Amino acid sequence: MSWINSLLIAAGDSGVTPFFGMLAMVLVLAVFVSLALVKLRQSLLVGYFLCGVLIANSGFLGLVGIGPDDPMIGNLGELGVILLMFTLGLEFSIDELRHLWRTSLIGGGVQVGVTAAIAAVGSRLFGIPWPETIVLSVAIALSSTAVAMKSFQEIGQPNNPGARVALGVALFQDILVILFILILPAIYGENSGSTLGQIAWALCKGMFFLGSAVLLGRYGNTALLHAVARTRSRELFTLTIIGTCAAVALAGEALDLGLSLGAFAAGLVLSESIYSHRILADILPFKDLFLTIFFVSVGLMIDVGALLDEWLFVVVGSLAILMVKGAVVFGVTRILKLPLKPALLAAASLSSTGEFSLVLLKKAGGFQPFDPAVEQLLLACTAVTMGLVPSLMRGAGPLGRWLESKGVMVTKPRPPSELAPLKAIREISDHAIICGYGPVGRALNEALRRCDIPTLVLELNADTVRELKAAGQPVLFADAGHPEALDLAGIERARFVAFTFPAVGITLAALPQVREKNPGILVFARAKFQSEVNLLRSRDVQVIHDERESAIAMIESAMGVYQRADLSHDDFLAIVDGK
Repeated sequence: MSWINSLLIAAGDSGVTPFFGMLAMVLVLAVFVSLALVKLRQSLLVGYFLCGVLIANSGFLGLVGIGPDDPMIGNLGELGVILLMFTLGLEFSIDELRHLWRTSLIGGGVQVGVTAAIAAVGSRLFGIPWPETIVLSVAIALSSTAVAMKSFQEIGQPNNPGARVALGVALFQDILVILFILILPAIYGENSGSTLGQIAWALCKGMFFLGSAVLLGRYGNTALLHAVARTRSRELFTLTIIGTCAAVALAGEALDLGLSLGAFAAGLVLSESIYSHRILADILPFKDLFLTIFFVSVGLMIDVGALLDEWLFVVVGSLAILMVKGAVVFGVTRILKLPLKPALLAAASLSSTGEFSLVLLKKAGGFQPFDPAVEQLLLACTAVTMGLVPSLMRGAGPLGRWLESKGVMVTKPRPPSELAPLKAIREISDHAIICGYGPVGRALNEALRRCDIPTLVLELNADTVRELKAAGQPVLFADAGHPEALDLAGIERARFVAFTFPAVGITLAALPQVREKNPGILVFARAKFQSEVNLLRSRDVQVIHDERESAIAMIESAMGVYQRADLSHDDFLAIVDGK
């Protein structure tokens, strides 16, 4: 490690900005820690957390001129919260909430209510004041949506009834976080007047702001994005997104609602347009970076020395959270009539505390600092429980089979119909992805649909996208050469993908991502020149050679003019191929 210290000291002597030095350490260390966790099949989010812990407790910060109480660390955390709230707003699905409203209301209400009540009793037994008790109770009731949903995808169960219950409960928790952030000032008595009056006023103001954001996204901002999309300028499109986010977030701050709630509203504004998938595709590469910044900033607050002195409390607290939350969620799944194995999966996925538990802790700390021991305990328990979720979910299946073999809960109740996947783009499977909706793409799509083959179109013409959406055709306003766009199109579940435009460069750029996500998929493409045909065929692509097909069609048409049938179709092929 001496060479690292020498490098950091040299950087400090050369006048490198402390913030840049800290950011460089964060990013480099995140790579190595994450590689180790991938080998262990653990959550990368926990790896980011560990990076912060390692940096804060190794003396590296001092080498770049940053002290343990430097406000720069808090600013990094605030930035992480804002970015996290923006991605939450962008991915928040009103359609999913409408589809899963019963699961969200009953499942989420029972889960949060029972868990928060148990946590409140425990907090009061330890003499924690009421404002902190309320915050801690809600924070413990929240789960890690990011870890749960990603783990369901990793084990190949994104449409499992247990995953649908977890999503419904997560939607309820997301709404609760937003509402709770609104009433935090009232809980801590920051304003004059009765507490109930402050809460009512904060909720009314917040609901008005969020409602205005939804209306702006549906009727106002879409027109602006439509005008920008017509320019076909990717730079202008990105600038418009960033400008919208900044403006809405600033409006939230101006109304004393905070930048974090403003960032969530900005995500809502953009999620309500037909361009949401394009925006999400542009944001996805940065989402992990946003999470990295947030979790590292939390890890920077951990004092390993203090936790080692209280390691028993960390172990007991983590086990208590996993057991209580797991049991409560399992009870919720029984209310919703889930079979045993999906119920165990849902219980394992939601048994931890999560990223928004830490968000609440940070926001509440701005009004009144928590007892350092309590704060350190919750931070450590969150890291431990989140890290255990993937392993618990992988063990849920074998445990369920073992319990069934012992005659435990062998009856399989029929889950409610609302737990079936919503017929949305991300649920399409065994489909054809058609990139481009020109004459070739249109004809191919029509032929496949007449044969009842599901199709999904990727198109960058905004007017065409709007027409296809109005006609009920699954379509994304997205660039076919963008890897995240292919992810959103469900490339790993598709039967084949067709690049219906003769832009070989885009096809070749997308091909590695296509093969990585779905090695057995068929790929069709167009090419103008023989050299392009050879290049694509060497990569196992089914190629339509434009010049060759045009030559065959022209020969057939010319022979028809003279009404000659001297040449067969095989003769045409031989002539075109130079044989």
